[in-house]
Amino acid sequence: MKSFFRAVVDDNRFMPDDVPAFAAKLFFEGDKRRVQRERFAVLLILSTVIATYGVIGDSTATVIGAMIIAPLMTPIMATAAALVMGNMQRAGRSVVVVVSGVFAVIATSWFIGSFLNLAVISFDANSQIISRVSPNLTDLMVALASGAAGAFAMSRDDVADTLPGVAISIALVPPLAVVGLALSGGRWDDAQGALLLFMTNFFSILLAGGGTLALLGLSSATLQVLATKARRRTFRYIAFGTIIIAIPLAATSINVGLETMAEWNAYQTAEAWLAGSEYEVIGIHVDGKTVQVVIDGEGDLPPMAALQAEVDEEVLINLKVLYSRNLTLGDLETETAE
Repeated sequence: MKSFFRAVVDDNRFMPDDVPAFAAKLFFEGDKRRVQRERFAVLLILSTVIATYGVIGDSTATVIGAMIIAPLMTPIMATAAALVMGNMQRAGRSVVVVVSGVFAVIATSWFIGSFLNLAVISFDANSQIISRVSPNLTDLMVALASGAAGAFAMSRDDVADTLPGVAISIALVPPLAVVGLALSGGRWDDAQGALLLFMTNFFSILLAGGGTLALLGLSSATLQVLATKARRRTFRYIAFGTIIIAIPLAATSINVGLETMAEWNAYQTAEAWLAGSEYEVIGIHVDGKTVQVVIDGEGDLPPMAALQAEVDEEVLINLKVLYSRNLTLGDLETETAE
């Protein structure tokens, strides 16, 4: 395993001749600086509009399209590369591009949300929003792997075709679009959650992407080499930022795990309560001290007291019964009991 890993590193190691072409892909400088910035701005705004309307319409395909054309990963990876190369001026300029891009995305999505007055968005039912306002440790692991994959793909022209896949796996613009929409709707908690997801991806690209580029010898292939202590200090700060980000992600992961366990226990309890009847559980939702149980069937229900006896007396059981077996889709009726 070690020899295979060493072979991969040696076969893809940076050489001094590789650095100029690699830098040209990442940094907005030289004669083409104005054109590169214009293209970056155009693609960023267009991807923001696509992502924002994709979120509003709850369209996964549309949001994926926005991820593919979004150019925000380039200046973030440029920041990581500049740190590895020891060029603090390049790193500073790249950070400015990132920050400007972040504000541009949030402002654009905020404007769209304010213009539409968010009458068409359900923040509590929209899957594109829900999936981005409660990031957890899984998102961090995906972001770290994607950051390393992005750095490896950018370093090799012959594997650059994988970059669209990396862009999809480490979404940057859609979370920021959710931030803008949430701010326009006064949903501060949702805005914070989506911003946390972006910051997770940002630090992951810096840490994993920079680590991958350093491992491939970018620093030694560059004439301007950052001192070992300075490089270690820089990545220590990035790692510290990643750990800080991981704390709320871990808390979210724990909460999700507890909610999943509570829903499973509620499901098992409801199944035992319905044993022997002609009803079946088709949905369970636990929200704090309230358990919503959705069942479908016909005939007499088992006594509610039997169900309440199986759970904590302080828990409110919200039972929804769907009498649908002998009805058409348009005649579906519901009955709620507590």
